[in-house]
Amino acid sequence: MDTDNLLKDKYSRDMRYLRISVTDKCNFRCTYCMPKNIFNSEYKFLSREKLLTFEEIVRVVKIFTKLGVSKIRLTGGEPLVRKNLERLIEQLSVINEIQDMSLTTNGSLLTRKKAQSLKSAGLDRITISLDSLDNKAFKKINDVDFPVERILEAVDSAQEAGFTSVKVNMVVKKGVNDHSITPMVEYFRNTGVILRFIEYMDVGSSNNWNETDVMSALEIIKLINENYPISPLECNYVGEVAKRWKFDDGGGEIGIISSVSEPFCGTCSRARLSAEGEMYTCLFASLGFNLRRYVRGNFSDSYIEDLVREIWKKRDDRYSELRAKNIINLKKVEMSYIGG
Repeated sequence: MDTDNLLKDKYSRDMRYLRISVTDKCNFRCTYCMPKNIFNSEYKFLSREKLLTFEEIVRVVKIFTKLGVSKIRLTGGEPLVRKNLERLIEQLSVINEIQDMSLTTNGSLLTRKKAQSLKSAGLDRITISLDSLDNKAFKKINDVDFPVERILEAVDSAQEAGFTSVKVNMVVKKGVNDHSITPMVEYFRNTGVILRFIEYMDVGSSNNWNETDVMSALEIIKLINENYPISPLECNYVGEVAKRWKFDDGGGEIGIISSVSEPFCGTCSRARLSAEGEMYTCLFASLGFNLRRYVRGNFSDSYIEDLVREIWKKRDDRYSELRAKNIINLKKVEMSYIGG
């Protein structure tokens, strides 16, 4: 594809990456994402008829590829609670323009059989969330009494299934799980798994985010360096969200995602599709654009393509940069709805 002719937004950012939420439901109630006091038995999740079907998702993806998208990630909620997800992966894997397809999961449903079926269906990469090796801390975070051991088994299952890229994401919240940083480093070094630390973000409006709870990338790097010296690596591609670091002794690499302390809005090439077909141009967006009405209405692919093109051309999102300057305060869509 001729990069000079790619679709650009108001800050000359391409659209190359589409994150697709396949469900707004999750079997965890992580305190930084879906706290129980809000996402309880009375909370109304999306009804089945509101969810995009697999065929509708495939149609949307094909339209997005015409505008430059070559990478997709399946998210949620927890994507593995969506039944027969392998069928969607199979349909997406044969789209020639898609060069990379990944999935983010909490790992609770990632058995050996499930990991193998995802790989066989055509999934390229997998990322598993794990916020601590300390069972007490981890259970307090997921708030459903789910044990660490089961997530570690999921990581093993992914590697055994043949995924050559397995990543583990740890959201770091100061005073909650920052004591787990060094143990996580020690556990995943020399395993081939890439551990990534994520600054605690103000996604949505339900997690009572406070900047004092953020452990910055610099603080994380300093802590790791005390026991395991690391050095920076070049990014794999423009717009990569994680800054890469290698262990000086050859123990592998880690990543740091610093959207609070070091915003990377300037290279963001990601669009997002919610489970009910809302298009969002930023993780911290307040409003989306309802594509489902056009997908289910009597509208052609070219008509929808033109709509998406115009949405992206008008895109001027740079929430994290504005937050850093203390000049923005919006009511934001919840991460469980839009996909992380």
